[in-house]
Amino acid sequence: MTVAETDDALIDWTIFAEARAELGANFVRILGYFREDGAKSVARIEEAMRAGDATAMVLPAHTLKGESTQFGAELLGTLAETIEVIARGCVETHDAPEQALEHVVNLRPVFQRTLELLERETNPLVERRPAFGRRPLLAGGGFERD
Repeated sequence: MTVAETDDALIDWTIFAEARAELGANFVRILGYFREDGAKSVARIEEAMRAGDATAMVLPAHTLKGESTQFGAELLGTLAETIEVIARGCVETHDAPEQALEHVVNLRPVFQRTLELLERETNPLVERRPAFGRRPLLAGGGFERD
């Protein structure tokens, strides 16, 4: 899988656009909370993994799952959900969360790349490709003519 294909799988841009429209002026502030809370959740999950503490994984994985899916960060949300499900199963069976290791190892790079994409999309200084089906604006603000 190429980097572009991986990036395409990270964000559901339709959900992202819907969240942006719904949150309006609060969007950037809430995205900032996601950045901060997400980093804390990832660190807590990693710490719990190192300690073999499945119970300590559940809440940060659950939180990260919910916040990720709010912004259309589907791959990150799915990864967090997988960790949460494994951790809950381990709590019930009183096992160490060893089977979550691969997912936990992938969590930070997926989180970081997801943030890069979300921040690139919300940065007003970044030039964007025209949306599918739309003609690009000309320098004077008008649309390109056929």
